[in-house]
Amino acid sequence: MPRSTAQAPALRPAAPAVSHTALVRRARKVDRLLAEAFPDARCELDFTNPLELLVATVLSAQTTDVRVNQVTPTLFSRYPDAAGYAAADRDELETLLRPLGFFRAKATSLLGLGQALVERFDGDVPGRLADLVTLPGVGRKTANVVLGNAFGVPGITVDTHVKRVSTRLGWTTQDDPVKIEADIAALIPRKDWTMMSHRLIFEGRRVCAARKPACGRCAVAALCPSAGTSG
Repeated sequence: MPRSTAQAPALRPAAPAVSHTALVRRARKVDRLLAEAFPDARCELDFTNPLELLVATVLSAQTTDVRVNQVTPTLFSRYPDAAGYAAADRDELETLLRPLGFFRAKATSLLGLGQALVERFDGDVPGRLADLVTLPGVGRKTANVVLGNAFGVPGITVDTHVKRVSTRLGWTTQDDPVKIEADIAALIPRKDWTMMSHRLIFEGRRVCAARKPACGRCAVAALCPSAGTSG
C-alpha cells in the first residue's frame, strides 16, 4: 500500500510547569491581595466560647451561616453547657433545629457531642485536633474552624469555597480535603492559615461563585490561571 503523505497534526506545546517556589510566591501574593480586598474577613458564625462555635459549626453543614445564626441564640440559651446537650430532650432539640434542615441528624450529633464531651473531656471542648475529630459530627474541617477561631491554633478550613477557589488558583489538583489541606499548607505560612481560610471563603462567597465567577471584579484575577473561565 502507498505510504500516506498526510502530515500528523502538530502537537500543542505543553504549558510550562510552574516551580514550587514560583507557586509559593504567587500564593502568598494572592493572600496579601485578598487581605486588602477583604479586611473584614472572619468567621461568620456567632459565638462567645469554644462550645458555641463547635455546635454552630456542626450545625452549619448543608445550610448557611446566616440561618445558623438565627437559630443559635435560643439554642445557646437553652443549652449553655455540654451537660445540657447530653441531657436534652430529643423532641425539643429537633424542634429548635427544624429550620436548618436535616434536623434529626443534627439533633443526634448534638446529643452525642454533649455526651462525649461530658464523658471524655469533663464537659470541656478539647483544644487538640486529634481529640476534636473523635467527637460525633466533627471532622477536620469543623476541628480546624474551632482550633483557629476559639483557641488561636492555626488551621486550614477546607470547605466547598476553599476547595473551589484553591483549585481555580492552581494551588491544588486534589479532590480529597486532607490532601487539599496539605497542598495549601505547603504554600502559606502556618501563622496565616486561619485568616487565609477566611479570605478564601469570603472570595468564594462574594466573587468566585461556583457557576459563574465574577472575574471582572476579582482582586486576584491577574494571578489566577482560571480567570475568564467558568470551570
